[in-house]
Amino acid sequence: MEEQIKAVVITVSDSRQESTDVSGITLVGLLLSFGAEVVDKIIVPDDLEKIAQTLEKMADRNDVNLIITTGGTGLSPRDNTPEATLKVIEKLVPGIAEAIRLQTMKKTPTAILSRGVCGIRNNTLIINLPGSPNAVVECFEVIEPILKHAVSLIEGKKVHCAN
Repeated sequence: MEEQIKAVVITVSDSRQESTDVSGITLVGLLLSFGAEVVDKIIVPDDLEKIAQTLEKMADRNDVNLIITTGGTGLSPRDNTPEATLKVIEKLVPGIAEAIRLQTMKKTPTAILSRGVCGIRNNTLIINLPGSPNAVVECFEVIEPILKHAVSLIEGKKVHCAN
């Protein structure tokens, strides 16, 4: 049986508030439509330490197995989400970020500039997505087919084998 997704959505932005967080709201809707339980939705500023602390706190909860961030993955000086993620993860999962860039750049050539990463901390999968609502939708289409399988593998509930 595949694992139930219990997700946290983290919007990384200096300018967003709950009422203006379109990307976070979009991501919550996509996760709910997918059948995931969204246990928390948080907005944090583009500050490396605050992002890292929030990722640690959320990943170390017992009721979370997926964290998806939106925002802070670009090239501007305040884009710190990948660095914060790399600071807290225990294991890198590069294929997910590579697949996101590969697929989304077919529609949006500038997607190649996204520096999002993916990794695991405390049996929680952490995935960085860009901050625009359209990018969130495009990226979620890429990761949706593997989310339940990935979480099951991470939690040791499914053994990966090739037939």
